[in-house]
Amino acid sequence: MLFLRLVVNTNRIIAALIRDSTSRKIIMSGKIELVTPKFSQKEIKKHKDELVSKAKITNKQFDQLLSILLTKIYSVDDEITAKKMRDAKMIIGSIDSDDEPFISLALAITNDGIWTDDRHFLEQKFVKIYTTADLITMI
Repeated sequence: MLFLRLVVNTNRIIAALIRDSTSRKIIMSGKIELVTPKFSQKEIKKHKDELVSKAKITNKQFDQLLSILLTKIYSVDDEITAKKMRDAKMIIGSIDSDDEPFISLALAITNDGIWTDDRHFLEQKFVKIYTTADLITMI
């Protein structure tokens, strides 16, 4: 059984919310320990109406699905990510400042890398990046 500890980018959680996708299967598999900054949940809630529409589900179904997914993803307090935010800004800030919380979290805790399909992350060389395709071949 594979065991990785990965920081999961919001885009993978959103993919799992929108449809019964590979991302949802990976999250629910229990084969990877997933962590994300609290920032991720704020982003999802900020875009809830748009996501409910894309997923073609009710608000109640969305809330239930998000709750289920979050039982498999550990949410890390902003104080932890804040400790490495300065380094994250130097690493990825000029590429995409929205990615800073994920790099910061990856630098702040013990982990094997970041799971994302956002190509911006590939432009940095400090944190290992796993795409959904990478994880499919591994699990």
